Amino acid sequence: MAFFHRVRSLLTRRLTAPTNLSLSLHPMSSFTQEEASKAAPSEAPGHNYESLQVTAVQKHVLHVQLNRPEKRNAMNRAFWREMVVCFNKIAQDPDCRAVVISGAGKMFTSGIDLVDMASDIFQPQGEDVARISWHLHNLISKYQETFSVIEKCPKPVIAAIHGGCIGGGVDLITACDIRYCAQDAFFQVKEVDIGLAADVGTLQRLPKIIGNQSLVNELAFTARKMMADEALNSGLVSRIFPDQEVLLEAALALAAEIASKSPVAVQGTKINLLYSRDHSVAEGLNYMKSWNMSMLQTKDVIKSVQAAMEKKELKTITFSKL
Repeated sequence: MAFFHRVRSLLTRRLTAPTNLSLSLHPMSSFTQEEASKAAPSEAPGHNYESLQVTAVQKHVLHVQLNRPEKRNAMNRAFWREMVVCFNKIAQDPDCRAVVISGAGKMFTSGIDLVDMASDIFQPQGEDVARISWHLHNLISKYQETFSVIEKCPKPVIAAIHGGCIGGGVDLITACDIRYCAQDAFFQVKEVDIGLAADVGTLQRLPKIIGNQSLVNELAFTARKMMADEALNSGLVSRIFPDQEVLLEAALALAAEIASKSPVAVQGTKINLLYSRDHSVAEGLNYMKSWNMSMLQTKDVIKSVQAAMEKKELKTITFSKL
């Protein structure tokens, strides 16, 4: 009983203590900065793609990079297929606990590769309207899954955006959990300029992220650029950094910080945040009860509380794979 009183007292102090959030360009603790800068990245096993490069940058953290810099990371057929394969593998990878996604070269992405995708979009298969429509319905469903798979992945995904994030790029980052950007970043819901409505996630996710329907409508109707400062003020991104190098360093440090926590706690948090976003408060609370009636029985709770009582950093605790 004395032990449980000590645990309850400790948890009460920790939960009611004021939070001190640093506003420096390097917000994470020193250990994550060191972890992020250790051994050179190596290609992640089982991840060999044409349009993506996946590296294991540090323990429990993967870096997924859009890797067509010569084409401004335009999204070709390979990209739409490989993103699904990549994130389905990550979702099932017990060694991965956090992901950073970025773009190689001068910008995050220029959006859909119209040259490579032209035949799919402008010359769909089918001998009549019904069959063409059915084919397009299936095709759009596949394209939607390219970004929904990021949201379905239980591992937190951090988008690190520099330069242009255009068209499909906005669809991609709105499916991510956290968004950081460089000062040179800009965002465009570009689809109306090519004669169509955005159909793979932006119109559904962006209003829930920034909570300003008027601004969403303005961006979607005009395809105007949203610059980094406006993106921060609107809530699209949570931090701005002076350049790509500092941006990526901060994103990897954040990923390392997340990866040091209990994977049961972190992944359960993501799943319940997403469920609550799309349901009422009462439904979210009911779902949470059902979730935690089993997850509270994890050994991770005892390990985390014991570390806090002994004033140890969580990076020194070994949590089992999940």
